[in-house]
Amino acid sequence: MNMVQKTLNNEYLSKKLDSVSNLGFLNQYKKIPLFIKENLNPDFPLRPYQVESFARFFYYFESYPEKQMPIHLLFNMATGSGKTLIMAGLILYLYEKGYRNFLFFVNSTNIIEKTKDNFLNSLSNKYLFNNKIIFNNKEVKINTVDNFEDSNAQEINICFTTIQKLHSDLYIQKENSLTFEDFKDKKIVLISDESHHGQVQTKQRTLDLKDEKPNWENTVLNVFNKNKENLLLEFTATIDLNHKEIEQKYRDKIIYKYDLKEFRKDKYSKDIEILRSDTDKKGRILLALILNQYRQDVASKHGIDLKPVILFKAQRTIEQSKENKRLFQEIIENLLKKELEEIKHKTNVDEIKRAFEFYEKENIKIEMLVQRLKINFAENKCLSVNEESEKENYQLLLNSLEDKNNKIRAIFAVQKLNEGWDVLNLYDIVRVYESQAAGGSTKGGISPSTISEAQLIGRGARYCPFKLRTQSYERYKRKFDEDLDHELRILEELHFHSFNESRYIAELNNALVNEGLIDDKTEEKELKLKDSFKKTKFYKEGIIYLNHQIKNNYSYVKSLSDLGVKEKDFRYDIFSFQGKVSHALTEEKYDNLNLKKEPKTYAINEIEKHIILNVLAKKEFFKFENLKTYFPELKSIKDFIE
Repeated sequence: MNMVQKTLNNEYLSKKLDSVSNLGFLNQYKKIPLFIKENLNPDFPLRPYQVESFARFFYYFESYPEKQMPIHLLFNMATGSGKTLIMAGLILYLYEKGYRNFLFFVNSTNIIEKTKDNFLNSLSNKYLFNNKIIFNNKEVKINTVDNFEDSNAQEINICFTTIQKLHSDLYIQKENSLTFEDFKDKKIVLISDESHHGQVQTKQRTLDLKDEKPNWENTVLNVFNKNKENLLLEFTATIDLNHKEIEQKYRDKIIYKYDLKEFRKDKYSKDIEILRSDTDKKGRILLALILNQYRQDVASKHGIDLKPVILFKAQRTIEQSKENKRLFQEIIENLLKKELEEIKHKTNVDEIKRAFEFYEKENIKIEMLVQRLKINFAENKCLSVNEESEKENYQLLLNSLEDKNNKIRAIFAVQKLNEGWDVLNLYDIVRVYESQAAGGSTKGGISPSTISEAQLIGRGARYCPFKLRTQSYERYKRKFDEDLDHELRILEELHFHSFNESRYIAELNNALVNEGLIDDKTEEKELKLKDSFKKTKFYKEGIIYLNHQIKNNYSYVKSLSDLGVKEKDFRYDIFSFQGKVSHALTEEKYDNLNLKKEPKTYAINEIEKHIILNVLAKKEFFKFENLKTYFPELKSIKDFIE
C-alpha cells in the first residue's frame, strides 16, 4: 500500500487532475460563474479545453487537498489555444476572490504591447473583456500602474513589465518603479507569459534562493514568497520536461497540459501542407501569390471577408530579407500575363491547377489576375519586420492583420516573428532560400533551423474562423476534414512553400511530427532476438566500429583538383514548375517528383564573363569570403574563375 501511495504522490499534478476530471469530480467547477462569462468578450465563446483549464484552477484554489501556499501553477498549453483569454478569466475570478493587484511580466516588449492591446484597448478586435466589467451592479475599471503603492482598492490594477525590467527595478531603485516594499503588505497575482524564458537558472542547477546571486528567476520567486496569499501563474507552450531540474521543479505545478497535438486533433488549427516545387526563388514566390489570391477570391465568392497573408522567410540575415523584398517588388511591378500562363501550362500541382480552373469557371481572365496581384501586393501593402525598431513600431499592425482597415498582405522577416505573434489569416509561408539546413545531428537528426521553421509553421497554423451563408458549421473548427474536395477547404490549409529536396522535406516532416503539427504514421515495435542467434559467435564476439570528425585543413589547396573535384561542370536548371503537395506523412517516400531532364554542356570559355559572375552571385557558397575557407591562396573572384 505504501508503494501505491508513493507512486500516486510522485505523479504529475496534471495527471492527478486528469483522473479527478475523468471521474467527474470537476463537473461542478465546469459551470463557469456568470461574472466571468458576462465580463469576457462575447465574441470569444469558451472552448471545452478552456473550460477544463478554469475548472482545474477553481478546484485547486478552493478544494484541492494537497494545495501548496503560496500557489504556484503552470498552464502548459499549445500556441494559439487562447492562453491570454484564460489569463483574463482568471483575473476576473481572482478579483471576485479579493485580489486587486496583478503583475504581468514576459520576456519581450512586443508581447507586452500585444497584451496591453488585448486587456486595455476596447476598440481592438482582440479585446478580451466586455464593453463594461460589472461586479455587483458596479462598473470595475482596469488600471495600468507602475507600482502598487497607490493602487485602487476597488478596481483591477495591472503592472505590465518585462522580466528584465522587473529585475532591474527591484535592485536599482528609481522613481515610480516597483520595489520589494510594494509586495510586503499586499497580496499579488504574478502572471508570467512565455514563462520558459524564466527557467535559465533552474537549467543550470537546483534553485537556492539563499545562495544564488540575484537573477531573473530568483527575483520572481523572492517577490512571490513575500506573501503566502500570493499567486504565481505561469503560461507557456514550451517546457523541457526532459531536463531533470525543470521536471523536478514543475512536477507538482503543471495544472493542465494541452499540447499542439491535441489542439490540432480537436480541429482548432489549420492543416499543414508542404508545397515543394521544381522552381527558383521567383517561381516559388509566384506560386505562393497565385495560391494566396485564389484563397481570397474563393472566400469572396462565398461571402466571406478574408484577406490572406503571406510570410516570406529569409535564411539568417536582415540583408537577405531586404533582398527578398526587393525581388518581390520587382516581380510584382514587372509581372506579365505570359509568366502566369507559363505556370498554368507547365504545373502539375493540384492546388495551382485548381486555382486556374476556378478563374476560368468564374470568367476571370489571366490579365485580371495579374492586375489583382499588382494592386493587392503593391509596395504599400508589404511590411518588413527585421530590425528591433521595426518590430516594436509595427507590433500592433502585425497583431491586427485580420482587421478590415489593415491592408498588409506580405510580411518579410528573418526570425523576429517566431514568438508572441498572434495572427489567424497567415496562409502561406515561403522559404525563399534553398540551402539544406546544417546541424541535423541534433535532436534526433533534425537541425535547429528546421525545428525553428516547424515552430514558425505552428504559429501560422492558428485557425481563421469563418461563417457560411447557407450551411451551419462550428465557426472556430475545421469544417471539411471529411470533404477535402470542397472549394472552401483551401481556407483551412496553411501551405509551406519549399524548394524540392527530398532529404530536407523528410527532415521538416519529422520536425512537424515532433511539434505535434502532423500525425506520426510510424509505430514502435519490440523485436526479440532468438535464443539460437544469441548463441552465435557473431552475437557474442561481433565488433562495432565508431568514427569521429576531423576538421579539414585546406592550406594545401591550390586548385579544384586538390579538393578531389574531377567533375568541373556548373549546373543550371531550367525549371518546369512541376510540383507536388505532400499531406501529413501519408507518403512514405519523397521521390523528387520523378522529373526527367536532358542536360547540355557548355565550356566556360564559351560563356561571357558577366554571365559567369551573375551565376556565381546566385549561390551563397561562391561568395568570396566562403571560397577563401577552401582556397586560402585565393586573391579574387576573377582569380577563382581563371
